[in-house]
Amino acid sequence: MAAATTLKKIWRNEYFQTAIMIILIIVIVYGFWYGSQLVLNTQYPALAVASGSMCTLPGPHCDGWSHPFEYTLHVGDLIIVQGVNAAEIKAEPYPNGDTIVFRKPDYPDELIVHRAIANAIAPDGKVYFRTKGDGNSDADTHHGEGAWNGMVSEDLVIGKVIFRIPWVGHVSLFMRNSSGILLIMALIIIVVILEFVIPAFTGKETQIEPKENAEKASGT
Repeated sequence: MAAATTLKKIWRNEYFQTAIMIILIIVIVYGFWYGSQLVLNTQYPALAVASGSMCTLPGPHCDGWSHPFEYTLHVGDLIIVQGVNAAEIKAEPYPNGDTIVFRKPDYPDELIVHRAIANAIAPDGKVYFRTKGDGNSDADTHHGEGAWNGMVSEDLVIGKVIFRIPWVGHVSLFMRNSSGILLIMALIIIVVILEFVIPAFTGKETQIEPKENAEKASGT
C-alpha cells in the first residue's frame, strides 16, 4: 500500500508529468523520423531547400515567401524524398524529369536537389544522370569519384522528390544559423527556469482549492 501511495504521489507531481511529456515528445519525434526512413526507403526522408537553383522565377521572387506555390522548388520548401531504383527515375528535360536528391561527387557530404534531365549507362554498367537546376542556364558538370562524363552515379542518388511543403523548411534553415540555435537554446533555458528553478527556490506550488471549500468561501 505504501508503495502504491508513493507511486500515486509521484505520478501526480507536476515536475514528473512535465518530464514524462518531454520524453514522450522526443520519442514521438524520433519514432516518426526513423519510421519515415523505413517507409520511404531513404536516409533523408525530409529536407529543407537551401538555395534558389531550382526556382524559375526572376530575382527576389525565389526567396520562398513571395511566390511559394509557383511550380518547382523555392528556398524554404520542405521536400519529402523517396528512395527509388535508378530505373524508376524519369530523366527528361524540364518540366517532365524527376527532381532527385544526390550527393555531390567531389563533396559527398553535400546534398544537391536538381532535376534529372538525361541518363546513360557507363562502362562500369551503372546508370549515370545528367542533372540541372531549373533556374540554372547550364546543366551540372560533376567531377570526382562517382562522376562520369559530367554526370552523377546512381550510387550517389538519395532519392526523388515526391512532395513539397512551402515555408516549413525555413524553420530548419533558421536552426542551422548560429543565432537561430542560440535563440532556441535561450527559450529552452527560460522555460526550464520558469517551470523548475523559480518554484524550487520559492517553494511555491500551484494549489487548487477543493470545490466544496470554494463554495463555502463564496457563501460567506
